[in-house]
Amino acid sequence: MWNQAIKSLVSPQGTTQLGEPLFQIMGHRRKGRVIDLKAADRVLVIRLDDIGDLVLSTPFLRELRRMLPQAKISLVVKPSVAELAVGCPFINEIVVYDPGPLGYTPTFERIQRAVRFSARHLWFRRFDLAIIPRWDADLYHAAFLAYWSGAAWRVGYSECVVHHKRAMNNGFDSLYSHVLMDSSLKHEVERGLDIIRFFGGTPAHDGLTLWGTDHHEQSVAKMLEDLGISYNTSLIAFGIGAASAARQWPREQYIELGRWLRKEYDARIVIVGGPSDVESAHVVARSLGQYAINVAGIMTWHQLGTLLQSCRLYIGNDSGPMHVAAAAGVPVIEISCHPSNGNPYWSNSPLRFGPWGVPSQVLQPDTAVSPCKEYCTSMEAHCIRRVNLERVQNAVRICVSKQYQQAIA
Repeated sequence: MWNQAIKSLVSPQGTTQLGEPLFQIMGHRRKGRVIDLKAADRVLVIRLDDIGDLVLSTPFLRELRRMLPQAKISLVVKPSVAELAVGCPFINEIVVYDPGPLGYTPTFERIQRAVRFSARHLWFRRFDLAIIPRWDADLYHAAFLAYWSGAAWRVGYSECVVHHKRAMNNGFDSLYSHVLMDSSLKHEVERGLDIIRFFGGTPAHDGLTLWGTDHHEQSVAKMLEDLGISYNTSLIAFGIGAASAARQWPREQYIELGRWLRKEYDARIVIVGGPSDVESAHVVARSLGQYAINVAGIMTWHQLGTLLQSCRLYIGNDSGPMHVAAAAGVPVIEISCHPSNGNPYWSNSPLRFGPWGVPSQVLQPDTAVSPCKEYCTSMEAHCIRRVNLERVQNAVRICVSKQYQQAIA
C-alpha cells in the first residue's frame, strides 16, 4: 500500500493531492500565506549541488543568518559536499541526504527516497520555512524534498525562469508556496542575494566566505616549510580537473604552462584537485619534476583553502577548487569551455559561474567548434582546446604586472 501511494507522487500534482491533506492533519500548513520571518524559528536550506555551488551560496547563507539571528538553520547537502559544510558559521546543523544520480524526470525511486528521508529526518523538526537557492533546472528534484519536509513556506525559483527548466521541471511550481520569477542574466551569487531581497532584506556585502582555514594554518605552513618553500616563494596553483571532460583544458597544455612559469617567474606549481583528478595530477607533476607540489586528492577542502591563501595566482578550469580559490582571495585565471558567443544562460557560462569577488580573467573559445553551437556538447576536451597556451601566458603577464604595480603603489 505504501509503494502504491508513492507511485502516485511521481508527478507534482500527485504529490500535492496526497501531501496537503496529510500535512493539514499533522499541523504543518497552519501559518498562512504571508511569510512572517519573525515566526520562522526553524529554517531549511536545500543545496543538492556541488562544491562550487555551496561556495557561491555563502553570501546568501551569511545574509540569511543576519536576517534571522535567532533561527535554527539546517542545511541539506549531498555526501560529497558535507565535508566543506562542516564548521559553517551561518548554520546550526548539516543534514546529509543522498538524492541519487542526476535525472531529467522524477522517478518512483527518487520520490520514495525523498518521502522516507523526510519522514525520518525532517518532519520532527517542524520547519517553518524551506528555501532552495538553485535558479537553474532542478535535476536532483530538491523541490520534492522541500515539499515533503513539511515546511509551511517553501521558496524557490520558478520553473519558468528559463526555457530548459520549464521543460525539465514541468509542474514543480506547485510544490512551492512562493516562487521567484526572474529571467534576467545574473551571476549565481546574485541569485542567492535576490532571495534575501525577496524577504525584504538588504544584503550588507556579497563576498564569498571560507571557514575552518585557521585550524590548518600550522599544518599547511609545516608542509610548505618541509618542501623548502619560504615566504618569498612564488606559488601558482593549477586546477586541472572539472566535473566533465569537456571543461578540462588538456593536461599537456598545463605541463607546457608550468615549464614556462618556472622559467619566467621562478614559480612552483601547486596541483590541486579531487580524487578523480589524481591520475592526471600525477602525470602533470611527474612532467614538471621537483618544482611541482601535487596535493590532488589528499587534502580536505578546508586544508585546500588554507593552502590556496598562500598562492599568488590560480589558473584552472571551471570547477569547485576555482571557487574555493576565489573565496580564499586568490586572483583567478579561468580557462572555460564555453564559447564567447554561446548561450549566456547555460550552466558553463562564466557570466553565471565565473570567479567572484577577486581580480580575474576568463579565457573562452571565441566560437564553438562544430558540431557544437550554443555550448560545448562534447564528452571530451573539445571547444576548450581553442584556448591556446599563448592566451594563458598573456593573461599571466597581465596579472603579474597588476600585482607588481599594486606592490609599488
